[in-house]
Amino acid sequence: MVIDDRCLKLLALRQPAASDLRFIIIGLKISKDLERMGDLAVDIAQQAEHLNKEPQLKPYVTLPQMAEKTQVMVKKALDCFVNRDAEKANQVCTMDDEVDDLKDFIFKELSEVMQKDPTAVMGSIRLILIARHLERIADNATNITEEVIFMVEGRDIRHGRGRVTAGES
Repeated sequence: MVIDDRCLKLLALRQPAASDLRFIIIGLKISKDLERMGDLAVDIAQQAEHLNKEPQLKPYVTLPQMAEKTQVMVKKALDCFVNRDAEKANQVCTMDDEVDDLKDFIFKELSEVMQKDPTAVMGSIRLILIARHLERIADNATNITEEVIFMVEGRDIRHGRGRVTAGES
C-alpha cells in the first residue's frame, strides 16, 4: 500500500515522462507481486509451525535448495528493478525453470512417501504446499523481471513472447 501510495503521489505531483513514467508504472504493477509473495510467505510460516510439531518425515534436502533459489530470485528481481538491469533479469527468468523442476521432484518424492506410509499424508501435504508456495513466489519474482525487461528494453516477454531460449543469441 505504501508503494502504491508513493507511486500515485509521484504521478499526480511530478507528472513524470518517458523512463521515469515507465519506472513508476512498473512499480505499481510489481507491488501486487510483492504483496502476493508476502501472503505466500505467511502461508509457508503457518505450515512450518505445524510441521515443527510433528516428527520429520525424512531429511529435508530438496526443499531447502528450492527455498534458497527462490530467495535468490526475489533478491535479484528487486535488484534488477532498482538498477534497471535487463541482463540480470533474463537470468532470473531462467532460474524459474530450476525451481519448477525442484517442485516437480518434491511432489513426486512425497507422493511416493504417502503411498508407502499413510501416516505421513498430513506432513507430506504440508511439505507439498510449502513447495507450491515457493514455486509461486519464484513465479512472482519472474513476473517482476519480465516487467523490468519491458521497462528497460521495451520487449514484452510475458507468456513466452520474445523470450530468448537456450542456444539462441
